[in-house]
Amino acid sequence: MNTIRKREELGCNVIRYVVDAPIIAAHRKPGQFVIIRVTDHSERIPLTIADANPDTGTISLIVQSVGKTTREMAMLKPGDAIHDIVGPLGRPTHIQQFGTVLCVGGGIGIAPLYPIAKGMKEAGNHVITILGARTRDLLILEDDMRSVSDEIIVTTDDGSYGTKGLVTDAIRSLVSGGTHIDQAVVIGPPLMMKFTSLLTKELGIPTMASLNPIMIDGTGMCGGCRVTVGGEVKFACVDGPEFDAHQVDWDSMIRRLGTYRTAEQAAAERYDHQCRVGLDAKESR
Repeated sequence: MNTIRKREELGCNVIRYVVDAPIIAAHRKPGQFVIIRVTDHSERIPLTIADANPDTGTISLIVQSVGKTTREMAMLKPGDAIHDIVGPLGRPTHIQQFGTVLCVGGGIGIAPLYPIAKGMKEAGNHVITILGARTRDLLILEDDMRSVSDEIIVTTDDGSYGTKGLVTDAIRSLVSGGTHIDQAVVIGPPLMMKFTSLLTKELGIPTMASLNPIMIDGTGMCGGCRVTVGGEVKFACVDGPEFDAHQVDWDSMIRRLGTYRTAEQAAAERYDHQCRVGLDAKESR
């Protein structure tokens, strides 16, 4: 059992948990993830290790409550326990002193971006961060990202905070203003990663993308995370989760993401119904 030490609401349906996992905390590296089961009857899901503290033996997991299992996890409080956590898994991010590193995060993708930006900063890079969200209410980890960035730009689709526009608009503005970028890292919604990578390819900026949104069981056994990179089939969980963004077949990856959408929606609806039935039963006593 992995006891939850802290629970923090970061935004709309987004929660940060600090959880006991001393072995994982001692060995994890930026970019790696864990597989969790909330209870002994839960499905297995992958979650990026957003941070770790070897001294306290804890790791941080950031969860967006959207499906059955993440809704189940969102009910947990400090003192509760996650049934099991396995990791660290996946290949760590390649971190070195590149020079100027651009870190681009969108939505919940800002969570796995944080440890990478932190690692890049600790390696001696000048870190420029661009954070994008549809609206201010959906922006997470701004203060955390500021603490590991030399410069930060916030964009919102509706202009409710920061600069109105997309992350790609901010990238063009940086480059046209004379900023030289040696390496970029992008994590966020698949469409955002696709169009960011198309732009950085046009601008000649080497770019890594994390494909953790496509993972299912995280071990390579299910085959659900197959993605074509440079014309070859890769598994995001064991060969990644990071790949050369300019080599990813984004269109096929985005189609694959929709494979289980109907089943996921049905499972979430069943869980919500069970919760309502359970709540009604308690209230009737």
